[in-house]
Amino acid sequence: MKPISFGFQPKQRLRSAGMRIRSVHAAAVTDPAALGRTSPGFDPALVSSSMNPMGHDARYEDSAARFRPPWADVACIVTADDGTWGLGMTSHSGPVVPLVNDFLGPIITGLDLVDVDHLWDLMTQGTGSHLGLSGVLSYAISAVDLALWDMLGKLESAPVFELLGGPARESLACYATGGNVDEYVADGFGAIKLPCPWGSDVEAAAELNADRFADARTVAGPDMPIRVDGWAIQRASDAIVLGEALGPLGVDWIEDCVFPEDWAAYAEVRAALPDTRLASGERWYGVAAFQLAIEQGWVDIVQPDALWVGGATPTRRIAALAEAGGVELALHCTGNDPYGQHIGLALAANTTNEMYYGGSIPDDLMATLRPLPGMAPVVEGTIVPSDAPGFGIELTLSDVERATAQSTVSLSPRSPAG
Repeated sequence: MKPISFGFQPKQRLRSAGMRIRSVHAAAVTDPAALGRTSPGFDPALVSSSMNPMGHDARYEDSAARFRPPWADVACIVTADDGTWGLGMTSHSGPVVPLVNDFLGPIITGLDLVDVDHLWDLMTQGTGSHLGLSGVLSYAISAVDLALWDMLGKLESAPVFELLGGPARESLACYATGGNVDEYVADGFGAIKLPCPWGSDVEAAAELNADRFADARTVAGPDMPIRVDGWAIQRASDAIVLGEALGPLGVDWIEDCVFPEDWAAYAEVRAALPDTRLASGERWYGVAAFQLAIEQGWVDIVQPDALWVGGATPTRRIAALAEAGGVELALHCTGNDPYGQHIGLALAANTTNEMYYGGSIPDDLMATLRPLPGMAPVVEGTIVPSDAPGFGIELTLSDVERATAQSTVSLSPRSPAG
């Protein structure tokens, strides 16, 4: 597809004009506490025997742990000529760290850092023919792209949501994902999304989810939107059964109801459930999959995740496609990290914002899924992102050094500006 251009306004280039990338370096997060994280942030109860990518197959219903990636999170530091640095984060350090350090970093080192769209095109087009723009390569590009935006914000003394053309709204209205509906309602969320357990017994699974939905409706009341998340573990026939069970109950949308790139399944489900709102995209990478799904009318809501899809740059391209195609944008886990918060505030197409808990709402903000110091808390279902420069992340380079057991020299050849 032809790249969508989103150039900076001149006033946003005062300090960064002519600045070049001095270094790019990624490392595994070996000490999350150094990032202020008090918890892994993921509810193990959700990774039950039915919540795994082979949950529809009776042979693997009790084998969820078999399919869990073993790697840590990734911290990526990009440094400019003057020593200013930005932090990007993603997952799957095992394959992602060498992809950044050995491949992506050398591609963009020494280049002008202002045209982030051009740098993203270099990283995707320059590597896709070797590796394919999907999975771990997209995670690696995400870390670099987010670090670039964070660094630009610091250079321009502006929050990233301004560099992205926002803010498009004063705050983020959030919905909560998880099973503790009574807590979410009491805490002021305007909508909820239920995890959708599945298994090889299709009728039993559909009945279970219909019962869970009915229970949630009793707690939430007649008017609150209730969505469900299938975690991309169903076949088309299973998803149709689920949709037929939940449609009469007033489900707001059904999300990720088939394997991420099973396009024939998306078409089959859409044809069978024309009046059911379908959502997907957190497990799609780059822009092309979103363009295809929008053009074919397979989904009503697209859900890119900036830490996985390739960063902020493709997310705003996807937003433009969604607006042009009359499709809603609902970023995945918008509220759970500063990256999603800034991007969600900036993009006018973004209609609703996820706050993922899994179970109970934690007492400590830093026990949420992907926290970093400086990110805004959710208060009565609403988030007002930080207006500090970059993504507003309150970490020093020494903090990142401790978190990754890396020396400052390997992360950045010069001391950070400011």
